[in-house]
Amino acid sequence: MTFHRPWGCLGARLAAITATALLCACAGERDLPAEPSFYASTLDPELMKLAEAQAQAMASRDTLSHDVARSFHDRLKGGGYRARIAAENVGAGYHTLAQAFSGWRDSPPHRDNMLLKGATRMGIAAAYAPKSKYKVFWALILAEPDERRG
Repeated sequence: MTFHRPWGCLGARLAAITATALLCACAGERDLPAEPSFYASTLDPELMKLAEAQAQAMASRDTLSHDVARSFHDRLKGGGYRARIAAENVGAGYHTLAQAFSGWRDSPPHRDNMLLKGATRMGIAAAYAPKSKYKVFWALILAEPDERRG
């Protein structure tokens, strides 16, 4: 798969290699020297599930919102994900990962999320809604897990 692969070829779940392409492209966008922890970022199965649930919730309701089902904080907590820091980008109407990435990159608050200092894990998903004017809904979650016990 390539970074510019059309949405129709990706199916409901993004391939890990495509999501990794986003991560690498984001690393290249840093204004400061690349941080080693960022390059060590990995796809997190729990964040992938949370991102997929958010993308599906937006698609099923034809609504672009962080709070379409529950707040981001409540979704993380409800999913049992403990994060020291976390951020979420959502988008709609982008038919390729490259388009979604470009939209987020060109929006200062979304770009800041993608460059979240300390984030070492990510989850990304897209959901297809053929009857929606948007057609595709995206969710990207970046986090630094809180690995403290208790």
